[in-house]
Amino acid sequence: MKIKARLFPLLVTVAAVVALLGITLSCSSKKSSDEQVETTPVARDTVRTVVQATATATPEHKLEIIPTSSGRAETVEVDMGQKVKQGQILLWMSSTERASMLDAALAKGQKELEFWKDVYKATPIVAPLDGMIISRNVVPGQTLTTTTNVFVMSDRLIIEADLDETDLGKVKLDQPVDVTLDGLPDLRLHGKVYKIAYASTTVSNVTTYKVDVLLDQTPDDMRSGMTANVTFITAEHKDVLTVPATALHEGNQVFVLDAKTQKVAARDVKIGLNNGKTAEVLSGLTEGELVVNNSYKAVEAASNTGFSLMPKMPKRKGNSSPPPQ
Repeated sequence: MKIKARLFPLLVTVAAVVALLGITLSCSSKKSSDEQVETTPVARDTVRTVVQATATATPEHKLEIIPTSSGRAETVEVDMGQKVKQGQILLWMSSTERASMLDAALAKGQKELEFWKDVYKATPIVAPLDGMIISRNVVPGQTLTTTTNVFVMSDRLIIEADLDETDLGKVKLDQPVDVTLDGLPDLRLHGKVYKIAYASTTVSNVTTYKVDVLLDQTPDDMRSGMTANVTFITAEHKDVLTVPATALHEGNQVFVLDAKTQKVAARDVKIGLNNGKTAEVLSGLTEGELVVNNSYKAVEAASNTGFSLMPKMPKRKGNSSPPPQ
């Protein structure tokens, strides 16, 4: 009786351990059976590598128009935002002498004023080039001096990017560029590299170079000073077979799922352009085949289910015994 009494607590403990072990094994088995890998079909797409940078819309050439002599503005012919041609009259002004004469003639009557206006002509200020008036700082009747900035003109707006020195070697003249503007988010603009600076700018120990982008078409709503985001296209391969970059294992291997047998097998492939998100497949796969999105999940699946993901080794001919060590 004493022996049975002593064995009873021990049997209870053993039963509890077995039950706990059974629960653990059951959970582990369920996790393995429920775990599935996600696949993506091999498809044709475009793969591109890019360099991205922030930029600003700015005039390529900005001109301040200043009178060559002092006087008074009589009539202003243009307004801000207006496009003008070289030689177009922007402003009529009277010299200091003409302004004084007209004021004296006005005191004598309108007829006297008209006479002196016809005899003593006003001086025109003309546009020095084709472009746009981006600033107007004059109104009729204003006194002007040789330091008065009456207009600011720009010939055309470009995109000026600040490119890190580590990326400068990837950018070349005439390289295609995609551009978006923070102020006009719905627009997708395109252009090309127009100029690459030789002199650098260093701010907070960061060295950058100015890279100018000329747009194929400048929208009317674009303004000088707008913030832009530019994408320099360093390489682009169109209509090529692609797989997710995460499907690559050790750089040149993918795991392919057989749609019929539901078995996964490793396969060597040749990879071309890879941008870290999508990889070009040069050989080893055909369009429509299913590859495991994440190669590490395929390895986990192999360890959980017990089948091998590695290619089968060819059988030895003749003696099948292992080679001597």
